[in-house]
Amino acid sequence: MLDEDDLMIYQESQEPDENDDLADDDDDDDDDQEFEGNGETSWCFSQIKGALDDDVTDADIISCVEFNHDGELLATGDKGGRVVIFQRDAASKSSVPRRGEYNVYSTFQSHEPEFDYLKSLEIEEKINKIRWLRRKNQSHFLLSTNDKTIKLWKVSERDKKVEGYNTKEDTGIVRDPSLITALRVPTIKPMDLMVEASPRRIFANAHTYHINSISVNSDQETYLSADDLRINLWHLEITDQSFNIVDIKPTNMEELTEVITAAEFHPTECNLLVYSSSKGTIRLCDMRAAALCDRHAKQFEEPEDPTNRSFFSEIISSISDVKLSNSGRYMISRDYLSIKVWDLHMETKPIETYPVHEYLRSKLCSLYETDCIFDKFECCWNGSDTAIMTGSYNNFFRVFDRNTKKDVTLEASRDIIKPKTVLKPRKVCTGGKRKKDEISVDCLDFNKKILHTAWHPLENIIAVAATNNLFIFQDKF
Repeated sequence: MLDEDDLMIYQESQEPDENDDLADDDDDDDDDQEFEGNGETSWCFSQIKGALDDDVTDADIISCVEFNHDGELLATGDKGGRVVIFQRDAASKSSVPRRGEYNVYSTFQSHEPEFDYLKSLEIEEKINKIRWLRRKNQSHFLLSTNDKTIKLWKVSERDKKVEGYNTKEDTGIVRDPSLITALRVPTIKPMDLMVEASPRRIFANAHTYHINSISVNSDQETYLSADDLRINLWHLEITDQSFNIVDIKPTNMEELTEVITAAEFHPTECNLLVYSSSKGTIRLCDMRAAALCDRHAKQFEEPEDPTNRSFFSEIISSISDVKLSNSGRYMISRDYLSIKVWDLHMETKPIETYPVHEYLRSKLCSLYETDCIFDKFECCWNGSDTAIMTGSYNNFFRVFDRNTKKDVTLEASRDIIKPKTVLKPRKVCTGGKRKKDEISVDCLDFNKKILHTAWHPLENIIAVAATNNLFIFQDKF
C-alpha cells in the first residue's frame, strides 16, 4: 500500500547531487512568459550538462529528455539506465532578467541490464521514455521505462530527523526493554537536505516487444504503454494487470505490414489517444467505443506525392514521433524529412508541413547504407502551441514559428558554451558556390544527431540532448 505521502500518486522529481558528473555553464535570461515569433527569436546559451570529454562511453549517451508540468524540474534518462533530475535555480528564476538555469537535484539508477532466459535475449537498461505525473503533494512522481519494464518513482526531500525513540537508540539499535525506565518524547531535529528516489511500483511482463512509448492520462490515474504491435492500459495502483486496448498483430506474422512507432493520450479528453505507424498513418481511438480499439475513430494520412516516389518512400514516411498540442486541438508528427501539423478535425491532410532537412533527399542511398535513415527524431511543442522544435544531424536543431512561418536552424555546439552567447542561424549549402557561414551537405557529421528535445511549458527555455551533453538555451531578452 502507499504511505500517506503517496495517497495521490503524482509529481515530478529532482535532486542536487554534488558528486554527479554533470557539469554546468551559465548564461542569460528569459523573462518573457509569452511565446513570440520563435522563428526570429534570438536564442542564447544558458548551460551545458555532462562531461566535455571527446571519449564518450555508450552508457552516458542521453536517450530521453522531459520537463515536468511547471518546468521546475527537468529529467534526462541515458543508455546506462540512469535518471538525472535537474531543478530550476531559484536565483536565476527571480533575477532580472530571468535566466533559465538548472542544477542537479537527484541522480538514481532506474533500470539494470537483465536477461530473458526463455528467449535468450539481453534486456538493455537504456531509458526509452520518462513521463512526469502532476504534482499532488510534497513529493514528485515520474514513470520511466526501458524495453520491457516500467517503474513509478517517488522523489522526495528530507530535511528533518526524529531523535529520542523509546524502543531504539538513535543509531537504530533496539534497546533492552528492561533498561527502559522512563517515557521519552521523540523530538524532530533539522538535518542536511537529502533527496531520496524510491521505486513505488514496478509494471512488468506485459510486453512481448520493445516499449517505445508511455503516456499518462489526463485523469492522472491511468497510463498507456506501447510496443511495436500492442498498446496496454494500466492503472497506476495496479501492477499485475493491464488491459490491451490496441493490437495490430496479424494472425500470421508474415502478413505484418506496419508497426506502432509512438502513442500518446489526449491532454484533456481521457478517453482519446493517438498512435502513429511505420506506414505514415496516425490513428485516433476513442476508448468509449469498445474495450479493444481495433477500429479507429479517425485516421490521419497524407497521400504520397508521386513525383517523390522512390525505393526509400516507405522508410522515410514512417512516423518517428507524434505529440498532441497543449490545447488538444492539434498534433505534430515527425517523419524522416519533415514535421507536419494536423488539425484533429481534418484527417485528409496536414494543415502545415515544414521541411526539416530536405537537402538530405539526394543522400538517402548513403543514409540507408549507414542505417541513419532509421533514426527516430522526436518533436515538441512550445507551451502556447505557436512554435515547434525537432532535431537534425550535425547537432543541428530546427525551430518553426507557426505564426510568422519563419524557421531557424541552430547548432548545439561546444564552441558556444560561454554565458550569453547568441546562437547564430546555420545554413546548409547543397551545391554550387558555398557562402560564408554556410556548411556543405557533404560536410555534415551524421554521427552527431539531435534526437531528443524538450521545451519548457511556460517559458522560452529549451533542452537539447547532444550525445552525452544536455544543452539548455533560452531566448535573449
